[in-house]
Amino acid sequence: MVFAAGTALIGTALAGTAGVAGAAPALRPAVVELFTSQGCSSCPPADTLLGELASRNDVLALAFHVDYWDELGWRDRFELPQAAQRQSQYARRLGRSSVYTPQLVIDGREDLPGAGRAALARVLAAPRRGVPVHITAEGGDITIGIEAAPEVGSGSGDSEVLLIAYLPEAVTAIGRGENSGRTLREFNIVRSIAALGSWQGKAASWHVRRGSLPADARFVAVLVQEPQTGAIVAAERQALTP
Repeated sequence: MVFAAGTALIGTALAGTAGVAGAAPALRPAVVELFTSQGCSSCPPADTLLGELASRNDVLALAFHVDYWDELGWRDRFELPQAAQRQSQYARRLGRSSVYTPQLVIDGREDLPGAGRAALARVLAAPRRGVPVHITAEGGDITIGIEAAPEVGSGSGDSEVLLIAYLPEAVTAIGRGENSGRTLREFNIVRSIAALGSWQGKAASWHVRRGSLPADARFVAVLVQEPQTGAIVAAERQALTP
């Protein structure tokens, strides 16, 4: 399990409560994860690109701010140790010798350096299909439901269910480091990452307390991800009401 700093256990799993019949695969957004840092001079163009992607319904764009640029004199106010851990996992899965910023990871399966628009456009051209995910946020509760996979029978597979809380936009004046003197506008900034449990192909649901999430989070996203390959098999997002 991966929990953001200061995040308590927040999910309660209720297996079999999201329906019993397997659903046909539904269209899902492409998941684009940007590993970035306010201390990296190459990152602002990639942050801008992520902001453009964030406006698309067919893309779930998430910015993970890493902490390993701190040594150059500027501490990213949105950094999460879990972001660097997640990036290191991708490096191993993708056969990379090291991590780098800015790095775009698409659907957990492939990566692109920097803000390469043409290459990214080609990768995002095809529609994605996945298992339907439903998120409702009412009052102090968030409910996540994942439908059964079409081939479900005895319940096969073992995918990790991640709840990600994020802030849609922020502006930061940078005082030191490679971006000293610049004002950065950043988008879909991940504020916490929590593993709710595993999904094994059968319908399941979880309940989460809104108060357990960071106070500045305005959206949540759910990713269903194969732990060995990193492939994302389902994804959805939901705005949180004030």
